[in-house]
Amino acid sequence: MGEGQTIVIVGAGQAGGWAAQTLRNEGFAGRVVLIGDEPHRPYERPPLSKAVLAGQAPAGSTALMKPEAFDKLDIDWRPGTAVSAIDRTARLVRLQTGDAIGYDKLILCTGGRARRLDIPGADLPGVFTLRNLADAAVLGAALLPGKRLLVVGGGWIGLEVAATARKQGMEVTVIEAAARLCERTVPPEISDYLLKLHTDHGVQVLLGTGIESFASSPQGGLGAMLGNGQRLECSAALVGVGLVPNDELARTAGLQCDGGVWVDAQCRSSDPDILAAGDVASWHGQWAGRRMRLESWQNAQEQGIAAARSALGVAVNHQPLPWFWSDQYDINLQIFGMPAPGHARVLRGDAASGSFVLFFLQEGKVVAALGPNSARDLRFARRLIERGTSVEPQKLADLQIPLARL
Repeated sequence: MGEGQTIVIVGAGQAGGWAAQTLRNEGFAGRVVLIGDEPHRPYERPPLSKAVLAGQAPAGSTALMKPEAFDKLDIDWRPGTAVSAIDRTARLVRLQTGDAIGYDKLILCTGGRARRLDIPGADLPGVFTLRNLADAAVLGAALLPGKRLLVVGGGWIGLEVAATARKQGMEVTVIEAAARLCERTVPPEISDYLLKLHTDHGVQVLLGTGIESFASSPQGGLGAMLGNGQRLECSAALVGVGLVPNDELARTAGLQCDGGVWVDAQCRSSDPDILAAGDVASWHGQWAGRRMRLESWQNAQEQGIAAARSALGVAVNHQPLPWFWSDQYDINLQIFGMPAPGHARVLRGDAASGSFVLFFLQEGKVVAALGPNSARDLRFARRLIERGTSVEPQKLADLQIPLARL
């Protein structure tokens, strides 16, 4: 299938790696070109803020597939290569090297980059972001016992790095401009749980606090001037204030973009011969009822697979139930679905314990669920969500009733 055709994938992260692998698994016999701006073969990012950052796992452990499996894909692999432009008329991808590669189908898996702070001193040595293996290497070298880390941003990446740094013996301060942790993604009950989790582990958390500037400290390290007038000394700072989708290439090519490359459930952009997947793709999610991007391990994999199959003419409908997870200290927090303020809440278990599930219901049906250290119950919660099962709230809350029975 596809002899004589060329499919080009721009971006060699998890989405791009899965797209390349899927093309071969589906029997595509044409040319597959995988272009990545990093020198590494496709790898997974979740360990970067945890085991890899702590030095407990080597960089190679993040590889999406074993070297021999990657080699068997028989692809035209272009590491450390940047794309300068897409010529849609000539159906060419132009590289910064001056080369041009023709395509029959093009899959954009360009991901995103860590958002930077536009403040004085943001580019000083010791101010880090965490997005790739190189970032993990330099930040990991700065996590020294007895030193202080300032984490700017109380979202998932910031909290995971804070937990890793505390386990490395650092003093840690987290500042968050919003009124609570992970405000955009979890309800107040979970924000409160996360706050207690980190303060119980010795992290100082300052909410409703921004940062005005960084400056080099005479003693070495950094001085951070906070929005509340406080000056905080630290040896290093991690800025975790969100992700910017790398959609500039698509914008310049005239594709419809707004906070990412707009695609349909078939992963097709406004040009049907150009598809997008992963952190850069934005589509109307049926579970959210709105256009969204899913910055998750699950979506990078599943949308990469869906885009590859769609490029081959297979009918796909990429509408996964969103799933997100985070490891912090000794807890694994998982979220299924998209909790919203208007949903009714049902608690199963004790929120003060290390294991419970918070259900979100709409019109008598479970539409989202989350909780720490409750993998088994959450597996059944996922089934309830996907099947649209009507459930009595009191039965969800009753620990004597197994969720499997519902």
